[in-house]
Amino acid sequence: MKKIGLLVLLNMLAIHHTIMAQSEKNPFTLVYEGAITQNVKGKVNIHPVTYTLNGLDIAANVYTPANYDAAEKYPTIVVAHPNGGVKEQVAGLYAQRLAEQGYITIAADAAYQGASGGNPRNVDIPQNRIEDIHGMADFISQYKGVDSEKIGLLGICGGGGYSLKAAQSDKRFKAIATLSMFNSGVVRRNGFMNSQVNTIQERLKQASDARAQEAGGGEIIYAANGPMITEEAALNNIPFELYREGYMYYGKTHAHPNSTFRYTMSSLLYLMTFDAATNMDLIDQPLLMMAGSKADTYYMTDEAFAKATHAKNKELFLIKGATHIETYWKPEYVDQAVNKLVDFYQNNLLNESL
Repeated sequence: MKKIGLLVLLNMLAIHHTIMAQSEKNPFTLVYEGAITQNVKGKVNIHPVTYTLNGLDIAANVYTPANYDAAEKYPTIVVAHPNGGVKEQVAGLYAQRLAEQGYITIAADAAYQGASGGNPRNVDIPQNRIEDIHGMADFISQYKGVDSEKIGLLGICGGGGYSLKAAQSDKRFKAIATLSMFNSGVVRRNGFMNSQVNTIQERLKQASDARAQEAGGGEIIYAANGPMITEEAALNNIPFELYREGYMYYGKTHAHPNSTFRYTMSSLLYLMTFDAATNMDLIDQPLLMMAGSKADTYYMTDEAFAKATHAKNKELFLIKGATHIETYWKPEYVDQAVNKLVDFYQNNLLNESL
């Protein structure tokens, strides 16, 4: 036991060193390839901002396009980050790439997560995440240069599921896109690919007990609170590619000190009754859903897309050869996704009268 404990500690220290080294390379702590390192006049710029949502300080990055003029009007995209992710990772990458195409974009850390306020830390309640998306629209619609009639939405992974929910009621979003959509509630309830159906009641009991302990002023209990796994031998024992590649992305190659897999156990009381694919018929805006052709999460996109019976100009786009996590960073797959997004927003946000 002592030897195992020492190895875990050494692994955690090594990961922490990697995380800090990566974040310190960039003054905005961005960890994706090609990230902005300084604001240069006439080029895409990044603007860290803070705003208040339901009494909490929300930390966000706004990207403005080259030669941005506050007196002009620009189409704008709200970007919602994955579960456990932060604005400096894949959400920032896509926000920057879209800004390079002439859009104002915003990526914000979810309430209770990342650099945003809220205690206890790492609460992961679906309604909070949906409210975060509404809140980004509130803030960015008042930002100088934003055309409030041309606001689009992009949700990535868990942020994709929450974006579908937000768009069902929030018609400020004129065009909706998702990338590698992850239906957080269904997975937390049934397990990935229904691998935990037999333990639903047991896990609900754990969540209920955790809530009772919090209410009594006791210690906050967290789920998924173990160390990041990055050793190849250990990764090979994980049955799902999503999690194997996710550990490497979040724990090593694109690690950020504010990013974590853990969430409060009591959050499961809300997560396990949530389903991103319900009420999809309420989406009447243009809809693009993208997923890697080799992604083991593709079934979630497929199910939700089929239920979007009233969506306008809806399209399912498969990124050939990509897994779920590879759509976050691999240049050839990111390029495919960005090109498709640009075409989608051009046709459904800029050119079409909505």
